[in-house]
Amino acid sequence: MSDYDRNIAARGSYGAQAAVDAGLRAYMIRVYNYMAAGVALTGVVAWLTFNAAVVTGPNGAITGLTSFGHAIFGGPLTIVLFLATLGIVFFMSFRINRLQPSTAFALFMLYAGLLGLMLSSIFLAYTLTSVTRVFFISAASFGALSLYGYTTQRDLSPIGSFLVMGLFGLILAMVVNIFLKSTGLEFVISVIGVLIFAGLTAWDTQRIKEMYSVQDDGTIAGRKAVMGALTLYLDFINLFLFLLRFLGDRR
Repeated sequence: MSDYDRNIAARGSYGAQAAVDAGLRAYMIRVYNYMAAGVALTGVVAWLTFNAAVVTGPNGAITGLTSFGHAIFGGPLTIVLFLATLGIVFFMSFRINRLQPSTAFALFMLYAGLLGLMLSSIFLAYTLTSVTRVFFISAASFGALSLYGYTTQRDLSPIGSFLVMGLFGLILAMVVNIFLKSTGLEFVISVIGVLIFAGLTAWDTQRIKEMYSVQDDGTIAGRKAVMGALTLYLDFINLFLFLLRFLGDRR
């Protein structure tokens, strides 16, 4: 015991903590970069799809749809796209531990591209100016909420469990309103949707942060980064869509 040097031990502890901090920072940057790439791909695909799907007049107003537009917005292809995107999410969720990080990332980008095809219809319903405005509002809100989830010392897991239950209730209400077509209920759904995904953004960020382990090898860390990016991507997209429902200007 007489050989024990507290200064050396302290330096060792500090060095280990510094290594963890650097590794965690690199891991979270990787998650955010993957997520940003997915959002960018979705936006580009949505815009290109919209331009290929509509016919515009001399003043830029939409006068009709091309044959591609009829297929993508009203044909059976819509159902195929929905099932394909749903299938990719479930496949990644259940098979992530067997996928190579590069394969998982490719599937994530495929999902983002297909979702861009589906979300191109928002340009039919909302003006480009309002879509752009709500996108930046969503990005600023997401950034603040994610930063809170990353830095807070408060355990958000109890809130997360409540939000997940609320999400199931929200989905049920949306299904019911398909038949009721109530504008009042639609407004309530939009507000609650924003609140739920705002909370989920903070909770998921904390969860993704806690998933990091300094002992993970490159493969495990890569898988975690892709799944973390997919989770935050879904939070952002849903936050954007719910904000658009009551902040967007309809055509």
